[in-house]
Amino acid sequence: MDRRQFLAASTVAVAAVAGCTSSAQEETPEGEIRGAAPEGPAERAIEVSAVGEVEAEPDRATLSVGVEATGESAEAVESELAEKADALRATFDDLGIPDENVESGRFSVRPEYDGDGYQGAHRFEVVVDDVDSVGDVIDAVAADADDIGRVSFGLTDETRAELRDQALEQALENADEEASYIAENRNVAITGTRSVSTRNVDVVPVRADHGYVAEADAADDGGAAPTTEIDSGPVTVTASVDVSYGFEDAD
Repeated sequence: MDRRQFLAASTVAVAAVAGCTSSAQEETPEGEIRGAAPEGPAERAIEVSAVGEVEAEPDRATLSVGVEATGESAEAVESELAEKADALRATFDDLGIPDENVESGRFSVRPEYDGDGYQGAHRFEVVVDDVDSVGDVIDAVAADADDIGRVSFGLTDETRAELRDQALEQALENADEEASYIAENRNVAITGTRSVSTRNVDVVPVRADHGYVAEADAADDGGAAPTTEIDSGPVTVTASVDVSYGFEDAD
């Protein structure tokens, strides 16, 4: 699948500090002098916070679907929910969705608020590896599901790790650029990296509502059945780093 990737970054905060040391002296009652200047040079650092951002087309989708039931007893509701859940699972099998991609979610049976009967619901989270087929999956389960929620588009673990590394690399490059600019502006020379730490590596999924649209060639009510159209955007991966650089006076 062609994956559009867009690299962008921005720095969050930049600070330059030059440390200094002083000789601490303390006179004891006996008149002795304690404390001495440090042996090494003064500690000096440029500290930079930077962000890297990568966007890519999603390669995984998660669909929330559920079944509902009402009845005069809790047992009757549970039995109906079980039958509907079996029908859903059979549809998942027909679509070629593996069992490990179907996770049973919230299950509840409770008395009705305004009656003497009971009501219940059972939800499932379904992972669809082919994002282009999400609309077809929705159309296929619509007959068995009582509720179809939003679709969340995300990334596989492999793609997530790849884009995380790219976002971190972009963040470090931006940190280097900021530190170099500060050093040049302050007329100092960077001597090396003192420390590096990451603050956040986030993946922002895309959530989309689904809507039914009629086929373009459906001339009347007897034409083609409505199909589901899903419009997703890119998934964003961001990484934040804090980098400390040592520096010395420029020649």
